[in-house]
Amino acid sequence: MSKVSIIIYITVAILLLLLVSHSPKKTPNHRHRRLKLRSNFTFAPTHHHHEPVPFDPLVADIERRREDRQWERQYVEQHYPKMSARLMESAPGEESQPEWEDFADAEDYLNDDNRFNVTDRLTLLFPKIDVHPVDGFVTVDELTEWNLQQAQKETLHRTQRELETHDKNHDGFVSFSEYEPPSWVRNSDNSSFGYDMGWWKFEHFNASDVDGDGLLNLTEFNDFLHPADSKNPKLLHWLCEEEIRERDSDKDGKINFNEFFHGLFDMVRSYDENHNSSHHSEDSRDGSARNLFAVLDKDNDGHLSDEELLPIIGKIHPSEHYYAKQQAEYIIQQADADKDGRLTLTEMIDHPYVFYSAIFNEDDEDDYDFHDEFR
Repeated sequence: MSKVSIIIYITVAILLLLLVSHSPKKTPNHRHRRLKLRSNFTFAPTHHHHEPVPFDPLVADIERRREDRQWERQYVEQHYPKMSARLMESAPGEESQPEWEDFADAEDYLNDDNRFNVTDRLTLLFPKIDVHPVDGFVTVDELTEWNLQQAQKETLHRTQRELETHDKNHDGFVSFSEYEPPSWVRNSDNSSFGYDMGWWKFEHFNASDVDGDGLLNLTEFNDFLHPADSKNPKLLHWLCEEEIRERDSDKDGKINFNEFFHGLFDMVRSYDENHNSSHHSEDSRDGSARNLFAVLDKDNDGHLSDEELLPIIGKIHPSEHYYAKQQAEYIIQQADADKDGRLTLTEMIDHPYVFYSAIFNEDDEDDYDFHDEFR
């Protein structure tokens, strides 16, 4: 997507506005139906909110198109509010109608009743997942890698859209002066987190600027927006410094045991429990925290510096790989009929709702049960 798409959208909106304003009002005599497809996986409660990505890249593409149109509408509402208001007033039902062109690429997988053919899709996708090695089985590692690839595509797509929003001079880069911080930063008191928010933004930007040219390209801007997934050591150090600034209640520039115990340790423990399915009794919580603190405190000064937080920063801020593995483990747990820790194509086909969920919405009628949407 580019600035051209926004211009096209504005042009279409103007034409639609003129068309609607000069056309007689008609009452629709048909029902609109919209198919929603997404894995029914939900993450266990953690300290981080994270949405699962679609298992199927075809579904992901459909959802990206819908999201792009919504983003374009919001762009028009923000930058051309009068035109947007007139359009909505003239055609109030237009935005709620489904866009069947979304399914142009999916038509081979929709039957005459507009039901999604999961069997054909899984048969097509299975050899693309079963790659290391190609042995007729999908393992946790293979499924994790597949989920990670889908997540990275989705993230990069949204980053590209964000870059276009902030890139005021249209040179393909974002400078520090062009970047507008998120609303929670703009609306925060500078002292809310115990440090100046402008300084925070500047340090964050500089840490993301790998080549030091004062501009963020797509890769650098993606790291800027998603530092937990970055391999940039400067950005990882910045994350550690952020944790110290947020947790350092006595403002000595380091984390003592009490500051570590009340907050950080529970985040690390939550990660370990979800990742390794291990459990710690409450009786051993203090002892476990002290043991971990001692391991991290390399210079034995009773405090953790930003360098000493590095080994656990990935647990405090989980990456997409962590979530991709969670999703893979859930899928295999649900679909692995013979409990051998891997999936055959038959097992996947026999458990379609682990990979897809669907809802048919019809105007003035109750939603159909999602089981009816597959064949």
